[in-house]
Amino acid sequence: MTNTPATSPTVQKTVLYDTHLAHGAKIVEFGGFLMPVQYRGIIEEHLQVRKSVGIFDVSHMGEFEFRGAKAFDFLQRMTINDVSKLEIGQAQYSALCYPEGGIVDDVIVYRKADRYFMVVNAANLPKDWAWLAQHAEAGAGMVDVSNDTGLLAVQGRNAQPTLQKLTRLDLKTIKYYWFAETELAGVPVLISRTGYTGEDGFEVAMATPHAVKVWNAIMEAGKEFGLEPIGLGARDTLRLEVKFCLYGNDIDQTTNPLEAGLGWITKADKGEFIGKSAIAQMKANGPKRKLIGFELPGKNIARHGYAILKNGKNIGHVTSGTFSPSLQKAIGMGYVTTEHSAIDTEITIDVRGRMAPARIVKTPFYQRPY
Repeated sequence: MTNTPATSPTVQKTVLYDTHLAHGAKIVEFGGFLMPVQYRGIIEEHLQVRKSVGIFDVSHMGEFEFRGAKAFDFLQRMTINDVSKLEIGQAQYSALCYPEGGIVDDVIVYRKADRYFMVVNAANLPKDWAWLAQHAEAGAGMVDVSNDTGLLAVQGRNAQPTLQKLTRLDLKTIKYYWFAETELAGVPVLISRTGYTGEDGFEVAMATPHAVKVWNAIMEAGKEFGLEPIGLGARDTLRLEVKFCLYGNDIDQTTNPLEAGLGWITKADKGEFIGKSAIAQMKANGPKRKLIGFELPGKNIARHGYAILKNGKNIGHVTSGTFSPSLQKAIGMGYVTTEHSAIDTEITIDVRGRMAPARIVKTPFYQRPY
């Protein structure tokens, strides 16, 4: 019996595919790639990251480079955050938006000395590239370097001591959302203090042919901390505990950043950018719905698309839900009408026809204790 699914002819594999199989991974199709959803088990892998350190293959993500005299102007017009605030060696969480204010994708922009680098979601790569190319301008060269780039995430309180064994660079000098270009395990890498888990950690980009070597070196360096490979299943529960949005679930082309609580990355005063007028209008009028976090008692799990009710009236829908391994309770996120979005509001989730009581709570659900 195989643990690999039937696939379409267009599905891709990362360079670490055989490595995942060797670790006993259960493979699923995600974002157009065959990816490990779990190895030892989602809960065990989740708790390993929370208590120590884990390694993720995120080479399915897309990477674009922007060069030329107009690269800054182009990115300033295409993204909602303020690229002018980036210093060399700094990264920025941002988004691409449509003129109507809906989100094309959430992205991370890095400023290098001679170019900009952008990481995009795997499933959105063709759409993002087409959107950017549609608005391309002379003097802003675009290159898709996704196939040439391997990307690993090392997350958890022991991420720094694990990686420190493999580089001469003092990793303490890399601040949150900053990066450095250095060598790790003898390989040229870009290492950034970023991640999708709520823990301290790093993301390491390198030329694709070196990814297996770097993965193996990190696995060896992390042995004393119990480091193990982590799949997409735990990646999802980890990000949900800290209320990080997942494109396609919590944000999409119908979502204005202000509804999603992303006002902190939306710089409406920076000058013109695509989506500015729609975002400014919503800011002036106030969003009619908001993304909230909620808890459910017992074993009720709220899934994407479930209705949220108040006094029997539909006030919104669930976008993400799970049982939190860290908190040992059911949690979720969803959109509700602004008038019903206050903390401690009692709501009801329609769990396949069963009305489950729930309560809106302060987020993030989990905060790291160090």
